[in-house]
Amino acid sequence: MKIEIHPEIVQKHNVSGPRYTSYPPVPNFSSDVGEKEYIEYLSSHKVTPKISLYFHIPFCKSLCYYCGCNVVITQNQEIIERYLKYLKKEVELVLSYLKSDHVVHQLHWGGGTPNFLSLNQIEDLFLFIKEHFVIDPHAEISIELDPRTTKKEQLQLLKNLGFNRISFGVQDINDEVQVSVHRIQPVELIEELYYSARDLGFDSINMDFIYGLPYQTKSSYENNLIKILEWKPDRLAFFSYAHVPWIKKHQKLIPLEKLPSPLEKIQIFKNIVETLTENGYIYIGLDHFAKPEDELSKAFLQKKLHRNFQGYTVLDSMDVIAFGITAIGQFQNLYIRNKKGLEEYRKTLDLNKLPIHDGYQMNFDDILRRDVILKIMCNLYVDFSEIEETYRIKFYEYFHNSIQKLKPLIEDGLIEIENHQLKILPNGRPLIRNVAMAFDAFLENKKDQKPIYSKTI
Repeated sequence: MKIEIHPEIVQKHNVSGPRYTSYPPVPNFSSDVGEKEYIEYLSSHKVTPKISLYFHIPFCKSLCYYCGCNVVITQNQEIIERYLKYLKKEVELVLSYLKSDHVVHQLHWGGGTPNFLSLNQIEDLFLFIKEHFVIDPHAEISIELDPRTTKKEQLQLLKNLGFNRISFGVQDINDEVQVSVHRIQPVELIEELYYSARDLGFDSINMDFIYGLPYQTKSSYENNLIKILEWKPDRLAFFSYAHVPWIKKHQKLIPLEKLPSPLEKIQIFKNIVETLTENGYIYIGLDHFAKPEDELSKAFLQKKLHRNFQGYTVLDSMDVIAFGITAIGQFQNLYIRNKKGLEEYRKTLDLNKLPIHDGYQMNFDDILRRDVILKIMCNLYVDFSEIEETYRIKFYEYFHNSIQKLKPLIEDGLIEIENHQLKILPNGRPLIRNVAMAFDAFLENKKDQKPIYSKTI
């Protein structure tokens, strides 16, 4: 797949914008929505019969300078044990409100570093989850792994417990890049773990990379691509580095002058796309790739892809119940985010209250716009007639302002609107966030505020 890059177009469209793992994006959540609304939803029989569970394990042994996640740097086992105790308490409290039976079709452990837990802690938490929820025999059970703390014994335990998908956080194999972001992991270590996981027979192995880090160039990034083609992981994710030091203070440790320019950055991504697609991978959504036989590729080609806070998924829309600090629950018309700090998380649970920090309750307009935006982010395509039939609106009238905002993208050959359909063209693929932004009703109110999002390129 070929993508043309024009410097003037890159400069023109390189603006701050959300990544749209949700709509509305998280900065629009409000403390006006909290425990009361969450309990009402859990108790209302509205929770979908099929559910997804997310468990946030925030602990890391050291800080990666690029990190945008909520992490706790510690090696104190007492802190970790106490957190796991409260995590279980949160599960029991949620279940005390949850009405009727639900079957888990997706279970994901994220972080932080979930495999920072000991073998006993991993097994104990998993068995606790299995004891308290009904897990479908064919459920997607996945975990994020940091190669620096992954042991072969962990991989064996995860396979024995029932984890069938694993994701290695590689980011970059270049030594200079690794030193600059404080994440040193020899390529030999990654390779050994990858082949060990292959031998154990996991259904799917994903690798995460980041582009836009210090010292990365189109030429230097070739080393990542050479190894990828040698390893042949089932899935790949290439995340654009979000430099937001006004939000994540530790990112000031990154040498700003060594970051690639927006043009160099998009040239790196262009090379990623062209190299992987020429070698058989399917380019999915914003930044994911998968082998043609992978169910993610099949869903994308059939325009049946979905997206939640865990990324792209083939599973139908279903409620996500999330546990742990900063974890975000995602429901049909409600978002709920947990407390941010360990102490406030524990204190709230000590009062037998759900540890909610904030949330958002959706109205008709939110749900409609979410549907349009997710179709853009997942399937690169919106059928106006389908939206009109589902929501009983006239698309061009309802989204008149949005269509006007899309005109520069049409003129630059990034998208087309014809036959009552919006389609993302190949050159527009790296800029689908910009397309989605045209339908975001919340951006209008933030024009004069300090940027809260990363650049789209």
